[in-house]
Amino acid sequence: MNVQNVLKEKQKIINEHLSALLVSDSPSHHTLYQAMNYSLLAGGKRIRPTLFLLVLDMLGVNSSRYLDIACAIECIHTYSLIHDDLPCMDNDDYRRGRLTNHKVFGPAMATLAGDGLLTYAFELLTSGSQISPVKQSRLVY
Repeated sequence: MNVQNVLKEKQKIINEHLSALLVSDSPSHHTLYQAMNYSLLAGGKRIRPTLFLLVLDMLGVNSSRYLDIACAIECIHTYSLIHDDLPCMDNDDYRRGRLTNHKVFGPAMATLAGDGLLTYAFELLTSGSQISPVKQSRLVY
């Protein structure tokens, strides 16, 4: 298997896992979750989580057990992009060929979406039972 195929396979796994994460069962949270997913699922190369999983594979660790951590990395990255695009920062209109979050949902909701992704990343880092509480606290630290 060549490098391109390995990267595409990891990207596919990460995308599938990400798409199942942020689902609201509360109608009052619908717009927030929609804004979070709008940017999180907008595509991208998923380089950061892919590299994390590949390093685990190279170390002989079952990387599939650490998908939540890989997705937490992507949540943090996406949060930074949403906030970077805001009118008070770079005021970008497009990200990855699509309207930026604040252009679709407004600056306030985009700020909340970014904040929500950052906070959710910490939940992902600390919710896995396969990792000891000591290691979870180190991940957060």
